[in-house]
Amino acid sequence: MNSGSVQNLDSRAVKMTSQDTNRYWKEVVDTIQDGVMLVDPEGTILSVNRAFEEITGYSKAEIVGKPCTLLNCSSCEIARRDKRCFCCSMFDKGQMRKQKCRLVHKDGRVINIVKNASVLKDGSGQVTGAVETMTDINDLIEKEHEIETYRRELAAEDRFHGMIGRAAAMQQLFDLIRNASRSDAPVIVYGESGTGKEMVSRAIHDEGLRRGGPFIKVNCAALNESLLESELFGHVKGAFTGAYREREGRFEAAHTGDIFLDEVGDLPLSTQIKLLRVLEEKVIERVGDHRPIPVDVRIITATNRDLQGLVGRGT
Repeated sequence: MNSGSVQNLDSRAVKMTSQDTNRYWKEVVDTIQDGVMLVDPEGTILSVNRAFEEITGYSKAEIVGKPCTLLNCSSCEIARRDKRCFCCSMFDKGQMRKQKCRLVHKDGRVINIVKNASVLKDGSGQVTGAVETMTDINDLIEKEHEIETYRRELAAEDRFHGMIGRAAAMQQLFDLIRNASRSDAPVIVYGESGTGKEMVSRAIHDEGLRRGGPFIKVNCAALNESLLESELFGHVKGAFTGAYREREGRFEAAHTGDIFLDEVGDLPLSTQIKLLRVLEEKVIERVGDHRPIPVDVRIITATNRDLQGLVGRGT
């Protein structure tokens, strides 16, 4: 491209800008999805865009020249400057950002909007008017109401300690939980992984007589045999390498409450024997110590394994 063609392009661009800026700017404003309103310092509407007409129901011919109070916006505050002069307090504040409010549509409906506004000044700092944008959030408000309705429905009779279900099987499960919670006997919860055994165990605690006490959880499958015994029953200082201080076990921490042994089917046989003593005598012994420590604990367990089959195989 030679220099002459570059000059021709530049001259056309300058000519287009000087002649058509106002028209193109109007197209830009009418393309915006938010409503735009221009008012003078007295609050008289000078201009609106197409989105404003759609949001409010007023055509430009109907609204231009009218006071902005015609919209009955809930965020409008009238300031009195003297005995005769009233205007929007936004002119004193200078701007408004992300103001959630309501205005009245031409047909009487209430429209929820988010409003932004700013005062306009000339080169000498004199206020010449204000521009205001409004975003229609009616659909968003309706969705919020729907979500709140769903939330209330979920909190109704179909919901039980975080579990939801209307089916007869679920209602029977809820009854079983209530019955189990009234007893202080040990409980075992069977179910495949992911079916909510821990939720059931927590519900038994929350419904039970010990709900004011602690609810201590132990994943029996996550710890090896040596760590598991110390975790459950605690240890004394020097009981093994690394035992630099005395430690309270989970059973002591659960005193007067419930202890939840998840995946109890993975307990090693040696630990099962010690657990049997806790069930029968309500006492524990810390690792490295022979002094019995009484504990008042209700045991709730869960497993995804066939314990009867494991007993039959001697494991």
